[in-house]
Amino acid sequence: MVPAANQGLYDSRFEHDACGVGFVADLRANAGHDVVAAALRVLCNLEHRGAAGADPDTGDGAGILTQLPDAFFRAVTGFALPAAGSYAVGLAFLSKDPSERERAFAQIADPRCR
Repeated sequence: MVPAANQGLYDSRFEHDACGVGFVADLRANAGHDVVAAALRVLCNLEHRGAAGADPDTGDGAGILTQLPDAFFRAVTGFALPAAGSYAVGLAFLSKDPSERERAFAQIADPRCR
């Protein structure tokens, strides 16, 4: 429900400036590529709203959040994994500078950081 024009903090002049959001989910939590394909269509359809991952310094939040693909991780890792739901996965954006990147690798591998 849209409030009447210029009521409280709402100002209808700014109605056009929402950045856009898309949400795709399988309500039964069935994993499958069809949900990812639909999410990619949403991202493409929101490109005109700035959802392009175009900021090289900070990122703009455009992307897809998925559940952990446990079967895939088990197939491609060279080590044993704990039971599904008992581990986490992280993503690190590292420096383009080789020495800084190596320093970050060393910190990630340091057992004191776990």
